[in-house]
Amino acid sequence: MKKWLWIIVRFVLIFGISFVILYPILLKLSISFKNMNDLYDPTVIWVPRTLTLENFKLVFTAMNYPSILMNTMFLSSVVMILQTITCVLAGYGFARIKFRGSNLLFAGVVFTILVPSQTIMIPLYLNFKNFDLFGIIELFRGSPINLINTYWPFIISSMLGMGVKTGLYVYIFRQFFRGIPREIEEAAYVDGAGYFTTFRKVILPNAIPSMVTVMLFSFVWQWNDSFFTNMYLNEPKVMSSMMSSSGYAIATHLSGGGAAALSLTQDPFFMSMMMNTSVLMAILPLIILYLFVQRHFVESVERSGLVG
Repeated sequence: MKKWLWIIVRFVLIFGISFVILYPILLKLSISFKNMNDLYDPTVIWVPRTLTLENFKLVFTAMNYPSILMNTMFLSSVVMILQTITCVLAGYGFARIKFRGSNLLFAGVVFTILVPSQTIMIPLYLNFKNFDLFGIIELFRGSPINLINTYWPFIISSMLGMGVKTGLYVYIFRQFFRGIPREIEEAAYVDGAGYFTTFRKVILPNAIPSMVTVMLFSFVWQWNDSFFTNMYLNEPKVMSSMMSSSGYAIATHLSGGGAAALSLTQDPFFMSMMMNTSVLMAILPLIILYLFVQRHFVESVERSGLVG
C-alpha cells in the first residue's frame, strides 16, 4: 500500500511540475494556430476550430525571419566561442595558479554574478559609445569610435570576460579543474611538456564536458538576451530585440502603416496572437538544437562543476 501511495504521489508531483513548465508553450501553440475568428469566439479555448499557418507565414515575412535568424546565429556563435576561450583560461588559472590576492579576485568574479546588469548599464553604454583604448584611438583618429548599433560591444565584452553570465562560466571551469588530479599534470611535466603544452594536450581534452556545458549555456543565453541587445543595438537586428517590435512590424506589414497599423497594435487579441507566434519561431531553433545535443548536454552537466 505504501509503495502504491508513493507512486501516486510521485506521479502527481512530476505531472504538476511538467504541466507548469509546459503550460506556456502549449498556450502559445494553441494561440499561434488560431485565426482571428477563433480569437474572438469565447467558445474556443484550446483547440482552434480551423487550424491555420497564416500566422507563421505572416511573422516569417514581416520579421524578415531568414535575415534575423542568420544574424542571431552569427552573434550567438561568436560570443559562445570567445566566452568559452576566455572563461576556460580564467577558470584554469583560478584553479591551479595561487598568488597573493587570487581568492579576492575570484570573489570579484563571483560578485559579478550577483550584481544586476542594470547597475552598470550607463557606464557600459557610454564606454562603447565613445570607445577609446587608453586614448590611443583618439590620438590617431582624432575622436573616439561609436560602437553602438554594431556587434563589437558583444565581441569585446566576450573577449575581456564581461559577457553575459561570464562569472558563472568561470566558476564552472574552476570547479571542474579543481576536481582533476594534479598528478596528471605533474606526469606531463616529468615527460618534458611545458605549461601551455600540458594545458593544451592534457587539461583541455579532459575539460570537454565542462566546455560543452558552457558553450550551450553561452549560446542560449546570448540568443535570449534582450537587455544588452536592446541597449547596444538601435535597430532590431537579432531575434531578442526583434521581439519587442514584432507586433508593430507585423501590423505595418498588414495595413501598410499609418492609423491602420496603430489600430491593429491596440487590439490585444491581435497582439497576443502575433507575439505568441513570434516567440514560438524565436525558440524553434533552440528546441531543434536541444533535440540534437540533449544526450551530450545531460552528460556534460553531470560531469561538470555544476554537480557536487
